[in-house]
Amino acid sequence: MKALVVDDSRAMRMILTQMLKECGFDVLEAKHGKEALVCLESHPDTSLALIDWNMPEMNGLELLEALKADGRYGSLRRMMVTTESEMSNISKAMDAGASEYVIKPFTVGTIQDKLRVLGLLS
Repeated sequence: MKALVVDDSRAMRMILTQMLKECGFDVLEAKHGKEALVCLESHPDTSLALIDWNMPEMNGLELLEALKADGRYGSLRRMMVTTESEMSNISKAMDAGASEYVIKPFTVGTIQDKLRVLGLLS
């Protein structure tokens, strides 16, 4: 299975990429939403996207809205992984198409639990 990590922080991309690889995923990376859309065009078989909220070019909420509007990504599971912890932001992300929401900082166990909820990890 392929996963896409979308975060402008190189360190956060490395952390999430390592966690996902340990769970058996082939991992792609993007620095912002626009780059993520280009990556998904090239890799339509991607099963999961882990998306940060605060990024340049196109933020995570805008990316979620773009993915929701494009029928090709109906089966793509979307997990927000962000420092945004206000309930209103969580609601906005879920309304925009997020399947799960993780607040930074997080543990490996938290990510694995969310992957199980999404049916991507046994």
